[in-house]
Amino acid sequence: MMWGYGYNGWGWMLLVGALVAIGIVVLIVFLIRNSTVSARRVGADKGTPRPRQILDERYARGELTTEEYHERIAILGGKQ
Repeated sequence: MMWGYGYNGWGWMLLVGALVAIGIVVLIVFLIRNSTVSARRVGADKGTPRPRQILDERYARGELTTEEYHERIAILGGKQ
């Protein structure tokens, strides 16, 4: 009857299922790689250490006086 046709239908379904599964795995790997690369880029700001960057931002906003700013830079061991 239709045994040959039915078997070929299952074969195509298995092939399509395998391709979909491979596509999902590739998509997940792609998304994971992009998210870790993005996470690494967030903290990096052209080599400026994070504590120094925070001090610079606070000084720019007027939260620190010039004396406080220079004291804290000296404590961090950086250049004024």
